[in-house]
Amino acid sequence: MLMRFDPFRDIERWAQQLSAGTRPAMMPMDAYRQGDHWVALFDLPGVDPGSIEVTVEDKTLTVGARRSWQPAEGEEVVVSERPQGTFTRQLALGDGLDVEHVEATYDAGVLTVRLPVAEQAKPRKIAINAGGGQKAIGESSQAA
Repeated sequence: MLMRFDPFRDIERWAQQLSAGTRPAMMPMDAYRQGDHWVALFDLPGVDPGSIEVTVEDKTLTVGARRSWQPAEGEEVVVSERPQGTFTRQLALGDGLDVEHVEATYDAGVLTVRLPVAEQAKPRKIAINAGGGQKAIGESSQAA
């Protein structure tokens, strides 16, 4: 049986709920670059995969999901701390991303969104030519 009694924790939680703007993020995220892609991982445990929406509009990526739980008839709720409802998170995207080829997968409570780097934003090597009609830098001076 689950038993917990911590009146200070409950008071702290209620105070946080009443304070505007101090609500913790309901969709924690990690983001990193992997080769030619940016990857964002969103924690969405207990979310029905059918409720997840990922959209891109005007350089903004929006992730939305819904989590709900209703106790069955005859069940008495002892503790209910997991947030329920609809959650949304938005990310501003830079010009260097190919928003036409965004991929998203959901596995083990984690939504993974992969954003490819646009071709024009990928690093490329620039040839350096020596001035005055001379050979390009790095070019061999011996004839073959």
